[in-house]
Amino acid sequence: MSTNMQLDRLDLRILSQLQNNGRMTNVDLAEAVGLSASPCLNRVKRLEQAGFIS
Repeated sequence: MSTNMQLDRLDLRILSQLQNNGRMTNVDLAEAVGLSASPCLNRVKRLEQAGFIS
């Protein structure tokens, strides 16, 4: 896990939503955290690469 990565409120909301339902679609996740689908997916990929999501 990358310790250099700073998580902001949106990252934390994404992680929280995925902890509650890891099978939700990106569209549903984006809607739940207040983003459009593309930026949400970019954040999820970044969180995966940093080791926050496996």
